[in-house]
Amino acid sequence: MNKQELKPSIKILDPDGKDALHTFLMADDTIRGSVIEGTRMIHRMQRKHQLGVLEALILGHAYLGACLMSAGLKGKERLQLQVDCSGPIKGLVVEANAAGEVRGFLKNVLIPVEKPLEDFNMAPFFGAGFLSVTRTLEDAKQPFSGRVMLAHGRLAKDLAHYYLTSEQIPTSFSLSVNFDSRGKVDAAGGLFLQVMPGANDGVVGRIEDRVVDLPSIGIAFSRGIDPKRFVYDHLGEYSPRFIGHRDIGFVCHCSRDQIRSVLTMLPMDELRDIQTKGPFPVEIRCHHCNTRYRFDREHIDRIVAARFADN
Repeated sequence: MNKQELKPSIKILDPDGKDALHTFLMADDTIRGSVIEGTRMIHRMQRKHQLGVLEALILGHAYLGACLMSAGLKGKERLQLQVDCSGPIKGLVVEANAAGEVRGFLKNVLIPVEKPLEDFNMAPFFGAGFLSVTRTLEDAKQPFSGRVMLAHGRLAKDLAHYYLTSEQIPTSFSLSVNFDSRGKVDAAGGLFLQVMPGANDGVVGRIEDRVVDLPSIGIAFSRGIDPKRFVYDHLGEYSPRFIGHRDIGFVCHCSRDQIRSVLTMLPMDELRDIQTKGPFPVEIRCHHCNTRYRFDREHIDRIVAARFADN
């Protein structure tokens, strides 16, 4: 395993602090970009979903990627990033919205590992599959969806492949989650760059080369470098101009009432089976945030009675 990505840490997270997504333009406003420090978001994700290093790395990259992609959303717009694959991961679903709220889950939380990891190559864990992006926009009559085959088994590269294949826009992602010696998230961040019309091919080529040589953004953040400083330090010659920011975080609006509604909509024979066999309390978890909701026998009896009354 890359020791740069798993190291002792003395950093203490402020639970009341905020993560942020910063947007900028550079190279005479022909390259747009976003940079995110998502340490608290990914730390909370790991804790809520009770993830090990491998699972937190994979899902953390998806959280960061979806958040970077959401930079251009406004109002009540949102997007969903989904991977369906044949490897041990099985897939993942992550949602992000214009308010900076991100949530999502792995389809297989306990990913089997047959031998110790020598590096952070995730391709064997993804296998073959598809990457889908669905955007729900304010001025659109229906959601817009795009889908591409996984080409790399590395989410940053596959997201760039999605933009180039589905939207014909050259794009680059850098996604990084850093861990301390206990396997807990120590720092996390990402960078997104996208070519706009009128960009100089020579400048684009030089920026592409620069991105390949960028140091780990997660390690940089763990050492106290802030997102804007990272951009200025490594892309300063292209005159980055920051134009906005928003707070971001792991937020799920699930509630007991929502989960109860799901139970209410089950087929009557399934409800009867639960009522008869239990076991009680019936426990249902929200996929997106892993929150547990428990319903005892009395609750189930009331749900069944209400269904009878409606019929």
